[in-house]
Amino acid sequence: MMRAIDLFSGPGGLTLGMKAAGVEPLIAVEKRPEAVETYKKHTPDAEHHCGDIREVDFKRFRGAARLVYGGPPCQPFSTGGLRKGSKDSRDMLPAFLAAIETVKPEAVLMENVPGLAVASRIHYLHGVLDSLWKLGFVPAWRVLTASHYGVPQNRRRLFVVGLKGREFWFPKPTHGPDGDKPLVPASSVVKLKKPLGEPPDCPVVYAKYPDLRPSPYAGQIYNGGGRPIDLSKPCHTILASAGGYKTHWVDTENVAPKYHEHLRKGGAPWEGTVPGARRLTVEESALLQTFPKWLTFAGKRSAQYTQVGDAVPPMLAEHMARAIVAQMEGQSPDESTHLAPVASSELLWQA
Repeated sequence: MMRAIDLFSGPGGLTLGMKAAGVEPLIAVEKRPEAVETYKKHTPDAEHHCGDIREVDFKRFRGAARLVYGGPPCQPFSTGGLRKGSKDSRDMLPAFLAAIETVKPEAVLMENVPGLAVASRIHYLHGVLDSLWKLGFVPAWRVLTASHYGVPQNRRRLFVVGLKGREFWFPKPTHGPDGDKPLVPASSVVKLKKPLGEPPDCPVVYAKYPDLRPSPYAGQIYNGGGRPIDLSKPCHTILASAGGYKTHWVDTENVAPKYHEHLRKGGAPWEGTVPGARRLTVEESALLQTFPKWLTFAGKRSAQYTQVGDAVPPMLAEHMARAIVAQMEGQSPDESTHLAPVASSELLWQA
């Protein structure tokens, strides 16, 4: 069994994947009490610190934790946030790096939003990679799509992995065009007529000025940020801001394709409430993230949606964890089972 430290742990999506790969956290640090309570339900034996990461003395874990992993708050770089980057007070990447420097683990895993790798902000990502290099790691990064690893959701996350003395190779997709299995549809966990749990009471209303896109399930043709779900395919990304009008919805009467075709032919926008539309429940959202069905989320419903939407899908985390553990133990990855990092470390330092 490998011991680790989980920082900015949320409800523990990363840890559920880590545990499936034989990694157990010594301590989990998270400032939101409801997320800590959720985490305790599946990992009660870890030490739980509910508070600021900068309050923890990590020296006592030096030599005990071989891996440090976590997802520093991503609001500074999220396309839905203010995007202030390193000038944002919510930027916890420096604190994350400070903890790593203190613990001196053998490996590091950081997950974040894909926005960190966008051209206008990639200089900050390069700064993180350079910091890991100076701490003795060979860092590598990639943006992975959760649906390519068996998650019934098109969620994209950026992963940075630092190993000692070698560059990490990422697990090859198991599903979709580059995998051996078909993508897992949302219908695998969400049923058309039988919701699991209680949907939020937020009616779906036709937008006055619809923004038409090629797909009936994209664009803004309904008020709010929630979109209709094509149950035959992976779901849209579950949002941390869900719980109200940004909650995706199930089109129980197949209105979306008909309305899209109506608009495409030049028809006038419809008015009123969309018939048969029902929002995703917390339970359905959690299953679309691949949380276990038995796990219940603590706190008010809004906090439950936030926990689910902020988390790393446990199934995706497991793929990453197994690859990290194997390579830490000496396995040499190859192109048949792994993906090379985006760029070699040497090229990044020369950039």
